[in-house]
Amino acid sequence: MLVRLRRGLRLAVMSALALAWATPIIAATTIFQWLFQSELGVVNWLLVTLGFDSFQGYTWFADGTATFAVLVILVVWQSVPFAALTLYAGLTTIPAELYESARIDGGNGWQVFWKITVPMLRQLFALIASLEVIWVAKCFPQIWVLSQGGPDDATTTLPVYAFKIARVLHRYDLGSAVAMLTVVILAVALVSNLRRMVRS
Repeated sequence: MLVRLRRGLRLAVMSALALAWATPIIAATTIFQWLFQSELGVVNWLLVTLGFDSFQGYTWFADGTATFAVLVILVVWQSVPFAALTLYAGLTTIPAELYESARIDGGNGWQVFWKITVPMLRQLFALIASLEVIWVAKCFPQIWVLSQGGPDDATTTLPVYAFKIARVLHRYDLGSAVAMLTVVILAVALVSNLRRMVRS
């Protein structure tokens, strides 16, 4: 999409993506707290304006599912810009002659994408996937600022659980064990992904 935009619009979109990516985690999380605030939040106001009256005064952080949904939106909002800018940089390295040859041979947009773009960026896809896994595993600050793992442990991940046990309950031995388990799970996932990337 970025490749097809005009230069000025492309620059604006890329600047917006870079700003979203560069915003400090705590600042971004605080902004989302304001956006989803029950009485004065922009999200509730917008939903009510669109006719969803059930969201009048809706408390997003009192329900586990709603809190989890807000966290997912926050993490995606913070991680997508890096993936988008990296993929755009990768697209600019693909020779234009390949696309021209494919279109001369009668390939449509979908065929060109699957036969040229995807193979050329396969390793980049794998690298981005690995980095996104690390990013998601590191989303402790967002969870702790928004909900501290609640309500009813609905947003408690392994890092949050390890912190709660170690710092709140003073079970440093068990907290360390959970932290090591997190590292092992991450290592297995990343090594498997990187091996596939090297083989390809």
